[in-house]
Amino acid sequence: MNDIMEKKKKVILELMNDKTYIPMKFKELAVVLNITKENRDQLEEVLSELLEERKISITKKGKYVITKEHYIEGYFISNDRGFGFVEVEGQDEDYFIPEDKVNGAFHHDMVLIQVEDSQTGKRKEARVVKVLSHEIQQVVGYFQKSKTFGYVLPDNQKIAQDIYIPGKDTMGAVTGHKVVVQITDYGTNGRKPEGKIIEIIGHINDPGVDIISIVKNYDIPTEFPEEVMKQIENIPDEVPEEDKVGRKDIRDWQTVTIDGEDAKDLDDAVTLTKEDGIYTLGVHIADVSHYVTENSPLDKEAVKRGTSVYLVDRVIPMIPHKLSNGICSLNHDVDRLALSCIMKINEKGEIIDHEIVESLINVNERMTYTAVKEIIVDKNPETMERYKDLVPMFELMAELSEILRERRYKRGAIDFEFPECKIKLNQGGKPISIEPYDRNKATKIIEDFMLAANETIAEDFYWRQLPFVYRNHEEPDMEKVSQLTTFINNFGYSVKMSKEQIHPKELQKLLKNIEGTPEEALISRITLRSMKRAEYTPECKGHFGLAAKYYCHFTSPIRRYPDLQIHRIIKEALNNKLTDKHISHFNHILPEVTKNCSITERRADDAERDTEKLKKAEYMMGYIGEEYEGVISGVTNFGIYVELPNTVEGLIHVSNMMDDHYIYDENTYSMTGERTKKTYKLGQKVKIRVEAADKVARTIDFSLAE
Repeated sequence: MNDIMEKKKKVILELMNDKTYIPMKFKELAVVLNITKENRDQLEEVLSELLEERKISITKKGKYVITKEHYIEGYFISNDRGFGFVEVEGQDEDYFIPEDKVNGAFHHDMVLIQVEDSQTGKRKEARVVKVLSHEIQQVVGYFQKSKTFGYVLPDNQKIAQDIYIPGKDTMGAVTGHKVVVQITDYGTNGRKPEGKIIEIIGHINDPGVDIISIVKNYDIPTEFPEEVMKQIENIPDEVPEEDKVGRKDIRDWQTVTIDGEDAKDLDDAVTLTKEDGIYTLGVHIADVSHYVTENSPLDKEAVKRGTSVYLVDRVIPMIPHKLSNGICSLNHDVDRLALSCIMKINEKGEIIDHEIVESLINVNERMTYTAVKEIIVDKNPETMERYKDLVPMFELMAELSEILRERRYKRGAIDFEFPECKIKLNQGGKPISIEPYDRNKATKIIEDFMLAANETIAEDFYWRQLPFVYRNHEEPDMEKVSQLTTFINNFGYSVKMSKEQIHPKELQKLLKNIEGTPEEALISRITLRSMKRAEYTPECKGHFGLAAKYYCHFTSPIRRYPDLQIHRIIKEALNNKLTDKHISHFNHILPEVTKNCSITERRADDAERDTEKLKKAEYMMGYIGEEYEGVISGVTNFGIYVELPNTVEGLIHVSNMMDDHYIYDENTYSMTGERTKKTYKLGQKVKIRVEAADKVARTIDFSLAE
């Protein structure tokens, strides 16, 4: 029915777009379109939809015409200063919405906008014509009680207004409670939004409430539905004999997992041998799809979550712990089902042959990055003695890892070495230290082997011309690359670029040049920010950062849905079950699946970033008045951002730059004093004093120290 309706709309639009079309009333239009009296109600329905979509309009004389005004749908992103922006799918640049043209739009509403001539001349401008739908139904925030009512200050800083709560709808909350509010009225014409409290998370000072508030704010599911828990009751703790039949039995291969000390969901294991100058590398991935079958309650919940979420104090898994830490985890000394990519690699690092098989494995040792580093780097006698049977394989792994990395480097792959931070908390959830993660040769071994498998699988299925899920990373936006160039020039570095593109090798050279310098971490992070966000699609578009033509995510089906999805496709292909019907099925579902995977990945990243910002702010509350040296990491018209060596970033607001009136130059990303001519620019070292930190707002304020 929808297809028929769309065809009818298309016919009408083509008619009205024709230069010979003369505006006409309903009856005249019906005659021209050869619509009988009995079917005119259908024409009325089609015209109503086109009017609703603003594709046509009616003149004062009741005649139908094509809409001349330019209307576009998009998401409204509000700003706490009253104005906003509208993001349109498929467009890199958003539209600026002045405060007087917001027209009552609430943060993240789907809106219809009309493009207007820009008043500034620098960016696209528009006005909100109509709010099509309210995407945000619930808000998390801080409750404050008055005598007869209350109000909630939203945690989401983009929501500028507080939310009025009538006395009958406070659910007994008191000042200081973090709550979840159901919005009942979005407010218009200066009237505040209104809502009712549906959940009290806890008092703001209670341990863990701050993190749970972020989880609730992003609507990340934490509890598994009853039907999911019922399904896993029937899943065994050990692999039954009948499930082992028909698989490649490699239980006698020397097999290890290498993960962090705290890891419990072990979804990848590796094997390696060398004979006659040829390495045989096996990357064995937990066969999660054997247990999480399509359209089962487990699968539907996994789709909804999209990914496991790793926060500073907890992990919110994509699938229940019984699977992720149990039968789907490649634990030591137990039989496990796997999907294996076994590659033949020559001494140049070329993958000259491979096979993909359903396998049966048994892990010899559960290794940690620390222990492997002690073997291949530190040559620790005790550790080497403990794992003496495995030492030759680890040394071979280090050898092959270097070869694969060098080969990737030669083609232009970019390797970001900046440290991600690890925030340590005490039992009460208070941050006690912020340290960089240790990324060493052991972690690089696993990275290199997983990358090899991901590329091999992606290329294999690309040439099979079967439906698939690719991990794409498009070329960066040249405006952002230009900003990066300005930034690195302040340090004395440069990159070659044309007006239209930059080769990843240029960014690779930059990162090589800054290796070991004090500014390495900062420039690496700013370079990463200049990149586009990688995404999942059914089309293979290549991976800019890896300088790879083919890439996918195959290696983490316990924690990423895209990996689980392609495991199903791979297994159907291996078992000759990819009939035309199945191919049609995957072609139908993959656009939506990949879109959802990209959205849930972004949600997880944003939640992780917010919890880090919160704990960094809480940590710096203990260092008010202290002075540190940092580097200017951002310059805006309202102040300068400074990053400290421990990755904490704070703002020196322009109002706190008391010694002069500073003018912002957006071309050079610098601030210059009107009288003193003192200049602050990106990359410049400055001494700061910590003035304030607010864990609720997740902000840190600095001032310039003498």
